[in-house]
Amino acid sequence: MAEANASGAGAGRRNIFKTLEFDTRLLGMVGAFILVCIVFNVLTDGRFLTPRNIFNLTIQTVSVAIMATGMVFVIVTRNIDLSVGSLLATCSAMMAITQTQLLPGLGLDYGNPVIAPAAIVVGLVTGGLIGAFQGWIVGYLAVPAFIVSLGGLLVWRNVAWYLTSGQTIGPLDDSFQTLGGIGGTLGVTGSWIFGVLATVVACAAIAQARKARINHEFPVKPLWAEGLLMALTAVAILGFVAILNAYEVPSRVLRRAFEARGETMPEGFTAGYGIPYSVLLLIAVAVVMTVVALRTRLGRYIFATGGNPEAAELSGINTRLLTVKVFAIMGVLCALAGMVASARLSFHSNDIGTLDELRVIAAAVIGGTALAGGIGTIYGAILGALIMQSLQSGMAMVGVDAPFQNIVVGVVLVLAVLIDILYRKRTGDA
Repeated sequence: MAEANASGAGAGRRNIFKTLEFDTRLLGMVGAFILVCIVFNVLTDGRFLTPRNIFNLTIQTVSVAIMATGMVFVIVTRNIDLSVGSLLATCSAMMAITQTQLLPGLGLDYGNPVIAPAAIVVGLVTGGLIGAFQGWIVGYLAVPAFIVSLGGLLVWRNVAWYLTSGQTIGPLDDSFQTLGGIGGTLGVTGSWIFGVLATVVACAAIAQARKARINHEFPVKPLWAEGLLMALTAVAILGFVAILNAYEVPSRVLRRAFEARGETMPEGFTAGYGIPYSVLLLIAVAVVMTVVALRTRLGRYIFATGGNPEAAELSGINTRLLTVKVFAIMGVLCALAGMVASARLSFHSNDIGTLDELRVIAAAVIGGTALAGGIGTIYGAILGALIMQSLQSGMAMVGVDAPFQNIVVGVVLVLAVLIDILYRKRTGDA
């Protein structure tokens, strides 16, 4: 009788999850992230969940998270890209040289408003062309992506070194540096405005999705469940904004800002940083990549090819050209990540992006992207990147040596893949 009751209770829970359409994998990842935060907050006597650390954790995650969104497409199509860290370095070197050597040589002095946009364009073009070239080798010459990108890892890292002669290049343009994080934020008021608008858009998207399902006579969640989802979304967005706004700008920085305007800072005046521009960039990338994955023909082709390459090709999909496009997207995202990484440092360094390829792949896999292809989500990859950075940041704060940090990350990666395999076998998705 007890076994029957337990079985009935389990079936009831599964029915509830099915009715509410909960993504159990996503819930598991969120739970793991919360657990990591709680554990490190206890071990650091409350320092891990301070506004300052959360702000720093956020801007440190951006570059890897941006590349992880592109790695989802690469892995979904049953490929791999080991060159992303080296490609980031090459794009960063090109942008740094453009700012400090090429444009000044053309008469554009430091601080000219043209410098930052021109450097970014150079970086994006560089990343897109290199990515497309690697994709062409994979798609049209049928060289395995593992070999092509492994060669790229060696080639582009040393191309970056050659371009800069192994030297650190900087300081970078002031406008360019604002894209790195702490040097450029929306401020308190702008962040609240953005948070409110984001909440409205998110809730409207949930309502629109429900309306579309009703119009197509698909089953929908209970109305209370939709309301609960909207409430949780609002709390998450506005809570995140509140935390970033709570990180106060140092008084010496505020005083210099007032003095630069010829004013005196009022006694007791404080101001929060708010949302960094780099986080806004990540949000924009996430939205665009999600729309591409779910709402465009390119996205449907990517997942169809990953699910069954032979069937996709027989149905008329140009899988070779698709491979070029996917690697070109990955290259552009590497350039954006290089922009954020070098802007955060305020200079280009010879070791920028080192081991990022492993962090990016780990973030995508931890986020639920199947190495067998065909399955993956953009939000999962970003959450995976956040979990990875939280682990490394927390261990650094606790005082764990770097070698042991890498050991833990490696173990977590293997466990994530094992759990994913067991989950797919249990749900029949394997």
